[in-house]
Amino acid sequence: MCIIFLKFDPRPASKNAYRLILAANRDELYNRPSKAADFWRTNSEILSGLDLEAGKEGGSWLGITKRGKLAAITNYMEGRPNPDAQGRGFLVSNYLMDKDLDSCTYLKKVSTEGHLYNGFNLITAEFKNTPDPIQEHQGDGYTKSMVQALSAVCVRSPDYGTRTNTIILIDAEDNVTFTERTMLDCDTSKWSTSSFQFKLQE
Repeated sequence: MCIIFLKFDPRPASKNAYRLILAANRDELYNRPSKAADFWRTNSEILSGLDLEAGKEGGSWLGITKRGKLAAITNYMEGRPNPDAQGRGFLVSNYLMDKDLDSCTYLKKVSTEGHLYNGFNLITAEFKNTPDPIQEHQGDGYTKSMVQALSAVCVRSPDYGTRTNTIILIDAEDNVTFTERTMLDCDTSKWSTSSFQFKLQE
């Protein structure tokens, strides 16, 4: 499982306050190929990490554009995930790539196509909170100890766990700071941190 912490304040009390504070962990197989966060070579307006797994290349788990579109996804546990389902990361990438599609319209579209993916929680924003879908069956098919282990803020097991931490800050003057810490070489003792700053464009 992954985790996202989100605080949104549309009218910060001072210039030193933040409109958005987002912190996220990505929990994934350590050996799953992925690219750490950077501005895309194919679209320099988008900042995110990218999935490089065969058949799912180009999907992402969290990203933001210079125009202020933000998307993040977490999975949720299902007893029998569909191995043929579409990659959930495309839900993030597709939203970020479409400059003309607003959050509400996109979520309506996704609600008609959700059955094509394994379980997920999707947040899209243009500085609005979007509620998570109902998760009535999360954890079905898992033991209580497994659910507890995978529900930790920082997941650690021999082959699966938290491998990326991300924080996005947007201040009252539209300055964005995006910081990501990524595990190296499937080794929980080796990490690399990168940080990016930019100003939102109109």
